Amino acid sequence: MKIKYPIIVEGKYDKIKLSSLFETTVITTDGFSIFNHEEKLSLIRKLAQRDKIILLTDSDGAGHLIRSYIKRATSPDRVINLYTPRIEGKEKRKKTASREGILGVEGIEREALIKLLEPFSCDACERKNNDPITKADLYRYGLSGKSDSAKRRAELLRSLDLPENMSANAMLSAINILYSKKEIEEKLSTII
Repeated sequence: MKIKYPIIVEGKYDKIKLSSLFETTVITTDGFSIFNHEEKLSLIRKLAQRDKIILLTDSDGAGHLIRSYIKRATSPDRVINLYTPRIEGKEKRKKTASREGILGVEGIEREALIKLLEPFSCDACERKNNDPITKADLYRYGLSGKSDSAKRRAELLRSLDLPENMSANAMLSAINILYSKKEIEEKLSTII
């Protein structure tokens, strides 16, 4: 599957996994090395200036730090934030699980990665979500502006296998990429 935008991932094994599934440019941050390599950050900035970039870091604390750093270093409207499902486990090549015990990009099943990136395939480039979820919808669903909104967001995110610590804005962006309004409303009716 050919992907329209370059994808930024953490490590070389993430790149190997994605390169075996997709035809696109895949850039690694080399983990926390991105904090000390201005050349790599400069390349990512240039890619983001030319077109959008897809940011696909692991759904753990380290991935969150790297994601935040790259978002601050580029124009936020040029970054497409994708989140891997938060699945407990250990990558096959590793002796032990990560500190948080969840799979990274390299450990996610190929079908999940295909589903995650399919909206950005060249075949889907012209397809748009014609009825996106809005901030007003989040309020109407009780996912923002209410005393228990954070809890309700966490329940929804958990049911969608997305990181539970996403802000309302990050969640809005992610669900509009991955789901239709009807799919989210159906999911909400089963969990809340």
